Amino acid sequence: MTYHPKSDFIRILSERGFIADCTDLQGLDEALIAGVVPTYIGYDATAASLHVGHLLNIMMLRWLQKTGHKPITLMGGGTTKVGDPSFRSEERPLLSPAMIDSNIAGMGQVFARYLDYGEGASGALMINNAEWLDELNYLEFLRDIGRHFSVNRMLSFESVKSRLDREQSLSFLEFNYMILQAYDFLELNRRYGCLLQMGGSDQWGNIVNGIDLTRRVLDQEIYGLTSPLLTTSDGRKMGKSQGGAIWLNGDMLSPYEFWQFWRNTTDADVGRFLKLYTELPVAECERMGALAGSEINEAKIRLANEVTALLHGPEAAATAEATAREVFEKGGVGDDLPTLALSETEIGDGISVIQLLVRSGLAKSGKEAKRLIADNGARIDDAPLSDPGLMLDAEALASPVKLSAGKKRHALITRAP
Repeated sequence: MTYHPKSDFIRILSERGFIADCTDLQGLDEALIAGVVPTYIGYDATAASLHVGHLLNIMMLRWLQKTGHKPITLMGGGTTKVGDPSFRSEERPLLSPAMIDSNIAGMGQVFARYLDYGEGASGALMINNAEWLDELNYLEFLRDIGRHFSVNRMLSFESVKSRLDREQSLSFLEFNYMILQAYDFLELNRRYGCLLQMGGSDQWGNIVNGIDLTRRVLDQEIYGLTSPLLTTSDGRKMGKSQGGAIWLNGDMLSPYEFWQFWRNTTDADVGRFLKLYTELPVAECERMGALAGSEINEAKIRLANEVTALLHGPEAAATAEATAREVFEKGGVGDDLPTLALSETEIGDGISVIQLLVRSGLAKSGKEAKRLIADNGARIDDAPLSDPGLMLDAEALASPVKLSAGKKRHALITRAP
């Protein structure tokens, strides 16, 4: 970046690698110096928890608040009823209002770990866009808002164009999504003085639409800033793992499994992830990212500890590290491994090791479990597991049994008390 920012917020984001594009970087920088800048990111309530893919932008809101500005987490109670078509090959399933409310409550648990929703100029706000979208009068909305949108321009946005180029259907319902998101920015500006929307770079078209609409209707100067869409150094989308989504709620993914995800970071990504997902000084992040050999493993443990401490607390991070060291270095069991507790009825006369691999989450299907055993990738109590027909009875499960898939994924099987 050739422009040298004066505000702490833009300087920090620039140094740490958070910025992909900005509609007017110098104008935004000056606004940040002039006073408190209320800033929002929107989150549709499509699941009961946020996942690792959301964490980059949550960290941006955290830095925003730490530099004296006001974060707004906008929950999509209204827009979730429509579904964002951006870069999707098919329409999202529609959720009931009760399910949307339940998802919003689950997502709120995570924001409270990163942001301070207290009073004051920089106190964070959580707002639901159903507040205004549920009350819209369709004819008035078409007349007052719809007239500002060019269909030709909307069709030119990459998120829509890519769907149409593949000759995949785009419903009128979904086509309305970008108008509703643009209207969110206008309402947030009108009600809360919001001056900035942030999001991933796939949201660029939607953000620009909101800026144009707010300028036309309210004659307000507002800004958009996007973060890069992250892929790992081996080309995978950030947050995707063999076991599925890396959820941020502890009841959907244990702190230990979350810690393990970060501990398993590829060497080449360590320095970049330290800058994006921790608050360690940039120089320290770069120093650790440049380590090699066994030293880079200590940097990965530091990364896992820092990220887990922010989300689940320092105690959970320390417990996860202790469990990992016991499991990997001493071959022990550890108290914090994902655990499957079976009732006597479930065990019956015996339960197959194939079922246990699937039910503990170490394999997605019986077929995958058999392949894991055939490829010598499964272990039971740290010994190679070679018999796919092995059955474990109540006596075998009298003490915990440790199952492993590869070197890094483990689970405990126990008999329920």
